[in-house]
Amino acid sequence: MNEFDFSRQRRLLTAGDYRRVFDKADFKVSDQHLLILARPAQTPHSRLGLVIAKKHVKRAVDRNRIKRTLRESFRTLEHPLQPPVDIVVLARKGLGEMEKPLLHKLFNKQWRRLAKKMQQSPQK
Repeated sequence: MNEFDFSRQRRLLTAGDYRRVFDKADFKVSDQHLLILARPAQTPHSRLGLVIAKKHVKRAVDRNRIKRTLRESFRTLEHPLQPPVDIVVLARKGLGEMEKPLLHKLFNKQWRRLAKKMQQSPQK
């Protein structure tokens, strides 16, 4: 498997996967435009789930652009998140109006914040 692919093994696929993160998120990183919830994974690698609601990002073009940019940002993390975590990213109002370079900058900043919180947390 290529290190930069985004295969099914790197995604949260079922409602149960999402529910597990929503019910007991150990790590939360928020911003005016998005919320990231994370929980240690039961798999050997981190997985990503996206919740880009039509309520917050009206146009399908914008929702798809955000999802593509988020996946790309997650795939190409400079330092993979260790230990592996299951992550759910929720969009908030205003995310759809941001340009792609700003999205990249925002997502990279949030990944760094998440990694920092994970390092500071006592291992369970």
